[in-house]
Amino acid sequence: MATKIPVTVITGFLGSGKTSLIRHLLQNNQGRRIAVLVNEFGELGIDGELLKSCQICPEDGEGDINTNIFELTNGCLCCTVQEEFYPMMQELIKRRDSIDCILIETSGLALPKPLVKAFRWQEIRNAATVDAVITVVDCAAVAAGTFASDLEAIAAQRQADDNLEHETPLQELFEDQLACADLVVLNKIDLVDAETKARVEELIKQELPRVVKIVETDAYGGHSQLDASILLGFQAAVEDNLDSRPSHHDTEEDHNHDEEITSTNLILDRTFDPEKLQQQLEKLAQQQEIYRIKGFVAVPNKSMRLVMQGVGTRFDKFYDRPWKPEEARQTRLVFIGRDLKSSEIESQLVAL
Repeated sequence: MATKIPVTVITGFLGSGKTSLIRHLLQNNQGRRIAVLVNEFGELGIDGELLKSCQICPEDGEGDINTNIFELTNGCLCCTVQEEFYPMMQELIKRRDSIDCILIETSGLALPKPLVKAFRWQEIRNAATVDAVITVVDCAAVAAGTFASDLEAIAAQRQADDNLEHETPLQELFEDQLACADLVVLNKIDLVDAETKARVEELIKQELPRVVKIVETDAYGGHSQLDASILLGFQAAVEDNLDSRPSHHDTEEDHNHDEEITSTNLILDRTFDPEKLQQQLEKLAQQQEIYRIKGFVAVPNKSMRLVMQGVGTRFDKFYDRPWKPEEARQTRLVFIGRDLKSSEIESQLVAL
């Protein structure tokens, strides 16, 4: 164990706060040399750019660095383990003397268990081990029933008749992410009241197959409460005890995500008023089944790049860094959802 690179897998649904959690770890790395693998659903590497702008990792790869960011944007990591993940891990293993630990941020649509299974491969097993699986949960989103039309009704129907199955693909994904967890980070608790938070915690506990700690954070700066010692150093060797982490897909050779869940990208060579743009995006989220919106916005008369992120109809935004002199001041947005109508999204934003 001492000679293996510890790997922390950070999973969670779209917009739960995984990237913010990793940014905090990078900014408070306590001298650790951290490599980060970012897996995005969609072609634009938004999360990777956010991590590179954390002011710890030089974006051009020069200088005295403690962190390296690697992006995998060609599909969900749990579906492309052999094609995407394995070659990247081989490269990282070659550099093991300069890496203290690896963080893997899965896409919001990834199952953690197929990824962890890859650490049983001999070429990886001899050099790396899964230290822990951290599952980040958006408390407000779960409380609003994002993963199913009515979670309480489904639970009641199951209790009444064990033969009834009313799980949606998103609900199964949520449950699988929890079932694999060594630690659950319940994020955005400041967006709900105490009674709602308690209800979400009880729901999470019902999905956990064994005793797992739940730590709480809030949407604005809450990750500062989580020291690296809480998130790293579990030494769980997760790949060796997968039997205690049940999945809906344990009997399948492969799995498929809901085929209607897609992503679409929009790149516009223009600026936007942030408030007007957010209002339009909120309308789009109501008109279509959009789970996640994220990207960068060029704002008139602003030298800083604006980051805008949305879960459902809830949005937050912040300026992360100045635009570079040679950089095109474009507005780049990624939309993830079900049966998206890309032309309608583009036409409404172009007309704004």
